[in-house]
Amino acid sequence: MHGEATLIATAAAGFVLAFAFGFLAHRLRLPPLVGYLVAGIAVGPFTPGFVADAALSAELAEMGVILLMFGVGLHFSAADLMAVRWIALPGAVGQIVLATLMGIGLAAAWGWGLGAGVVLGLSLSVASTVVLLKALEERNGLATPNGRIAVGWLIVEDLAMVLALVLLPAFAGMLGGHADGHGSDTDLITELLITLGKVAAFVVLAMLLGPKVVPWVLKQVARTGSRELFTLSVLAVAVGIAYGSAVVFGVSFALGAFFAGVVLSESDFSHRAAANSMPLQDAFAVLFFVSVGMLFDPSIVLREPLALTAVVALIMFGKSIVAFGIVLLLGYPKTTALTVAASLAQIGEFSFILVGLGLSMGLLPPEGRDLVLAGALISITLNPLAFAAVDRLATLMRPGRYGQKHLAALEAQLDELQRRSAARETERGLRIQTIVDLFPIFAELDQEAREDLLMLFQPRAAAPGERIIRKGGRPDAAYFISSGAVQVTVDGREIPLGPGEFFGEMALLSRARRSADVTAIDYCQLLALPERDFRMFVSKHPGLRADLDRLAAQRRTMNRETVGDAAPAV
Repeated sequence: MHGEATLIATAAAGFVLAFAFGFLAHRLRLPPLVGYLVAGIAVGPFTPGFVADAALSAELAEMGVILLMFGVGLHFSAADLMAVRWIALPGAVGQIVLATLMGIGLAAAWGWGLGAGVVLGLSLSVASTVVLLKALEERNGLATPNGRIAVGWLIVEDLAMVLALVLLPAFAGMLGGHADGHGSDTDLITELLITLGKVAAFVVLAMLLGPKVVPWVLKQVARTGSRELFTLSVLAVAVGIAYGSAVVFGVSFALGAFFAGVVLSESDFSHRAAANSMPLQDAFAVLFFVSVGMLFDPSIVLREPLALTAVVALIMFGKSIVAFGIVLLLGYPKTTALTVAASLAQIGEFSFILVGLGLSMGLLPPEGRDLVLAGALISITLNPLAFAAVDRLATLMRPGRYGQKHLAALEAQLDELQRRSAARETERGLRIQTIVDLFPIFAELDQEAREDLLMLFQPRAAAPGERIIRKGGRPDAAYFISSGAVQVTVDGREIPLGPGEFFGEMALLSRARRSADVTAIDYCQLLALPERDFRMFVSKHPGLRADLDRLAAQRRTMNRETVGDAAPAV
């Protein structure tokens, strides 16, 4: 049975070798990413020894892409995307067109047809979002204006590739490949309109319906108090939306996961979702680089050294120079242009999909696939050097005023968005702290427990004379007084309670009927903790339960001393 455990063998080999080579790369002062790629080469079909299952590795790598893009979406709101649209949209489209033309020229120089040139150019024009995110995270550049521009640029590239994957089969016959059933212009126009409609519908649903549905679902799960269920719900949202968007709307897993994160970014659960999914993001993202290494055929270096050099040069210099020029033409400074240029100096996941599609339609020769895959591995390996080079260039260049106006305007817009987000977080933190200051019994709870409490509390108002609790009634909630005052009537005595005090918890603890009437004597603002949530929360925090039991015992003792017998609590 163990001999057939292909999934376990593939994952074990990938993780163990990635760790070993990644650690070795770090010791050699190289990025760990280089070690992950070498691990993929070691378990790939082109080197001796154990050969991992390439199909399983690719699917495990997709999990890493999904989780990583979901995590980025959690820190990248829809407003951030809109803020960079005037540079990301024209810049990405222009760069794709020019890079594709360079690919067509390169293919023509090798004697390939137009179809092969189009597939080659498109494959080399689109950069890997996963590689970019890793580079920006290592440089703490994800939240900077230049980092936002680079990510927005690549998101536009991904959207453009969705359309390319639809249009390529439609034009295959005209480009010298298999027509794939597309026989008329009407069919092409219809399919293009359907694709555009699907993408538009996906974006609209994600931006309008998603922010209402996804946070509500996570809130219901968080109310259960189960950390495992919450983590599972986060994974279900990320993977479920990614897969569903790919099946229903035809977008990539990465785009679906990214928008899943975006719709959750505005909710109160974004930070917890990010923290819970981070370990899995890191682990499965490693498998993405391992899977890239498995595709590399080292013999291509000896078989086609000049062609491979040309491909790598186009990836790392050709389209980077194009992007640099486009950014300058759009009115942004050289530092922004350098960041975008370095970000595009590699290719990845979409390139593999395009190459596979071109090969299946007879547009791209097999050596084209080998060249693209080898170019991907080499460019990903050298991408950290590209960022180091642009850092060096940025320090050597004299700062100028060109483009600073556009960048300053974008920075101001992004800063305003950041201030709004920080204000929401501050307001939430103040609400939590106010509760703790007002009700010291919660002071020993950790931050996550306090956030859970804030979520579970249900605000309630009471007017003077309103009966909040009726004697003999079933206990439905515990009540915490934020402002105003109430009067507890028990055994002929009237006990006033004010802000910072609470009532109703003793009947919940004892599971007995209410033994007192509680009436508002002023306009009251209360925080109600419903019975089910109260029992769940108290059971999770034994220290709080002990404090409540101690207070309940003190109140019973006070009742006995006053009345002469044991009177049940409110």
